[in-house]
Amino acid sequence: MTRVITVIGGKGGIGKTTLTSNLATTLSQLGNDVVAVDANLTTPNLGLHLGMHLAPNTLHDVLKGESKLSNAMYPHELGFKVIPGSMSVEDLEGVDAGKLPEVTLSLLGKSDFIIYDSAAGLGREALSSISAADEILVITNPDLPSVTDALKTVKIAESLHKRILGVVVNKVRKKGYELTREEVSEMIGYPVLVEIPEDKKVAEAIAAKQPIVAFEPNSPAAVEMKKLAYSLCGKSVEQRIKPRFGILERLVKWMSG
Repeated sequence: MTRVITVIGGKGGIGKTTLTSNLATTLSQLGNDVVAVDANLTTPNLGLHLGMHLAPNTLHDVLKGESKLSNAMYPHELGFKVIPGSMSVEDLEGVDAGKLPEVTLSLLGKSDFIIYDSAAGLGREALSSISAADEILVITNPDLPSVTDALKTVKIAESLHKRILGVVVNKVRKKGYELTREEVSEMIGYPVLVEIPEDKKVAEAIAAKQPIVAFEPNSPAAVEMKKLAYSLCGKSVEQRIKPRFGILERLVKWMSG
């Protein structure tokens, strides 16, 4: 059975695209057939994150009826497939965001996971990506504006009778001014699945056009993203993620063992 998950969050810049690319990578590494779709039609970034931003056929072409879906789906070297959006402003003309559920129907039964990278806000693009999915993954930063906007998107998803998987809190710095895990969960009304720490390696990975789980798999952010992907498959990542020890730490560990 194909699971269709949309990554949503009310604000832009909170990490939806980063989460989408890394979930697609890890779920693929776990043996799943995965399709990542850039449903942010106005400002698509998934292709940029993955080095596939110059694709000749895109989701925009599909939604305009100018390309078959199969021609706009590209294999990534890390094992999953990508349906990127067009970077051209001109390609917005004639695009019908309301056809995203038709993309889902075309892919059902052919993949294990379809992951939509939603547009920010509460506009038609975001609503369509929510409608196209069965399950919703909410991402927010640990601040009041981000959580408030995330709550609005959750209410819309609930009104459409979607299953809310839980909340991902991204860019956590563990500062006193940040909302706590418990506060975020209480405000949004769903459990926090993982807290992804602020990690400079994420920016480096984006610049290298690679998901952080491949670029620096033992970095703090990558570890949390892998935990999330494993939990979506009902698996534990604890035995698979090895901590990185320096020479001194390994020596102390060996002597004390």
